[in-house]
Amino acid sequence: MSGLRDNWRGWKRSPSFWCATWFGCGLIRPAPGTWGTLGAVPLAWGLLSVIDDRLSYLLMIAGLYLIGVVATEWAQKASNTSDAGEIVIDEVVGFLIACLPLVGPLFTPVDLVFAFGLFRFFDIVKPFPIGDIDRTIKGAHGVMLDDVAAGFFAAIWLFVVKLVLPL
Repeated sequence: MSGLRDNWRGWKRSPSFWCATWFGCGLIRPAPGTWGTLGAVPLAWGLLSVIDDRLSYLLMIAGLYLIGVVATEWAQKASNTSDAGEIVIDEVVGFLIACLPLVGPLFTPVDLVFAFGLFRFFDIVKPFPIGDIDRTIKGAHGVMLDDVAAGFFAAIWLFVVKLVLPL
């Protein structure tokens, strides 16, 4: 474990710390990435409840991506780490991307469960090109982009599943 809290003086007062760890979800053990994704479910539910066009939804994700990059950069510098497991803002962004096919008037809790499962699968297994992105792109963008790719893979599969099995 990287010890994000151990290596970061002043973490308790840092908005970047709380953003990067998605309000502490990344501090939960085991499997902080899963907890971070679970912590994103209420945000996804809220956004999907009020946003019914994909462009607005994508703009929200883009804004959160930029916030995530800044928070991750600060977390990396403050703690002298490269990809601490406690940083889970990338999972939040990836999961929101996985929910992209759900934007519109009708989505169900079952849809969110499928999006959650598909995103976690692609984030953990990291098939090509996700694994390559994870290994080759460094810095805060590298932390974020493999989860962005996993989110798009999950979104494509969720779209296909919803075409075949309207839930």
